[in-house]
Amino acid sequence: MQQRIDRGRSPNKVIIRQRRSHPLAGVGQQGFLWGVRVVSVIIFDEDRERANAVEAILRFQDHHTACFGDPAQLEAAVREKEPALALFTVEEGDSGWLAALERLNRELDDLPVFLLVPEGAARIAAENVAGNVLGTLDLPLRQAQFTAALKQALKHNARRRDQFARKAGAPRLVGDSRPMKRVKKLIDQVAGTDASVLILGESGTGKEVIAQNIHARSSRRSGPFVPINCGAIPPDLLESELFGHEKGAFTGAITARQGRFEMAKGGTIFLDEIGDMSPDMQVKLLRVLQERTFERVGGNKRIEADVRVLAATHRDLEAKIQDGSFREDLFYRLNVFPIETPPLRERASDLPVLVKELTKRIEDEGRGSVRLSSEALSVLSRYEWPGNVRELANLIERLAIICPFDEVVVDELPEKLLRDMVAEDSETVGEAGSDAVDEGASAADDTDTSDAIEVRDTMRDAGAMEQLPAVNGKAPRHPDARLVKRTDGGLDMRWYLGELEQRLIREALEESDGVVAKAAELLQLRRTTLVEKLRKYDIQRPDVS
Repeated sequence: MQQRIDRGRSPNKVIIRQRRSHPLAGVGQQGFLWGVRVVSVIIFDEDRERANAVEAILRFQDHHTACFGDPAQLEAAVREKEPALALFTVEEGDSGWLAALERLNRELDDLPVFLLVPEGAARIAAENVAGNVLGTLDLPLRQAQFTAALKQALKHNARRRDQFARKAGAPRLVGDSRPMKRVKKLIDQVAGTDASVLILGESGTGKEVIAQNIHARSSRRSGPFVPINCGAIPPDLLESELFGHEKGAFTGAITARQGRFEMAKGGTIFLDEIGDMSPDMQVKLLRVLQERTFERVGGNKRIEADVRVLAATHRDLEAKIQDGSFREDLFYRLNVFPIETPPLRERASDLPVLVKELTKRIEDEGRGSVRLSSEALSVLSRYEWPGNVRELANLIERLAIICPFDEVVVDELPEKLLRDMVAEDSETVGEAGSDAVDEGASAADDTDTSDAIEVRDTMRDAGAMEQLPAVNGKAPRHPDARLVKRTDGGLDMRWYLGELEQRLIREALEESDGVVAKAAELLQLRRTTLVEKLRKYDIQRPDVS
């Protein structure tokens, strides 16, 4: 897919324009500057000139601000702006700011606050002030000072969202591997907004769990979470399921019925397997997302779509756009903030805690228990898990039936799982042989650089390669083969491939002066693919030296 930009403008200038004008600035790649999220900030100061000076510092960092000097104006501002934090200027002998802070606490008692202390004024201890006052900042305000305070406020907000998620009963996101930390970070970044989120990943990776956690951490958490599997409902019934129908709209419609969009009013609708939606339904969904209204089947009354839309798919939507089976404009509507869920094989270090969590769920439901020996756990950690966490959950449940309250050893693992592992090991050994040279030659013609890297890395281990390919005539730095990360089971191939891919991306960004479109061209990738990889590895252009 091509990135649409205005003629005569550089990609960088277009990004800056979008960040300042887009109502969801602060979300995704375009919502970051100075290493922190772009957010909304409430400023209370009865001295307008002083408030303007603070506002200038924040706007220089592209943050959205609202300044007030009257306590009565605050309540409406908080509801409208959904700020990440508030700044209150302390005035000696004046209780105006205290009255304003009290109003804020009544409206939003968990909003983090920093007190601004004018030069020469007596400092007030934050702990002596009611509310979530995290600290004080000296005036005149400095950029570095505010950035540090904002990071502290964002951490505070993330902890509060975790508490809300637990109270709401959202399933726990299990695992502390690098890929899962990245997913949790993305959830924290987008949960507090109303942006559409597209969750991508293989079947069984927990896409609905991620959607539930986004909802539970959002401002809509008190509203309903309404999931619907778009691929499990026949196309001729899906419209009625989504938008409802009036009495007599079709044969069998003996009463009027609400659709999922109406059921989700004030909350979140989760469109699972959106990639399986028919082209006709894609057109109707796109219209709802654009106009934020819909009509029931057989009706003519417009109904407001007061919902947040989360969608998920295991399909390659970019490929479906190319073959014409998925609308490009709908993709852009849904893909405001993509989150890629890692397959279980890429987070093998999470396996022990996942097994523990799944076992605990079985115990809590009174369906028995089971333990795995360290040898059995080691075997499972080397399995590819094509069915991901869902397959692991089925295995643990099966073992709890076969070996109730007992320890499972390797011989008691399913024969099919062991046979598949033997086949995978044999295939891996074969790939590391002399055929690797031929495979590397054919992969060099492919536009998917990650596939080529994997083949080249196999060749390197086999002694068939001396160096990595150059980027724009310049050989990238790469780790020495002796520094490859190893585990008890041997070479950690995926970790090494990831390291090489990150180094190639950073090298291309350096070569292109941080221009993503140019870097993508150097790497022979689509721009959107490179943007996804930047998010995946948490690479930000300001970090590129």
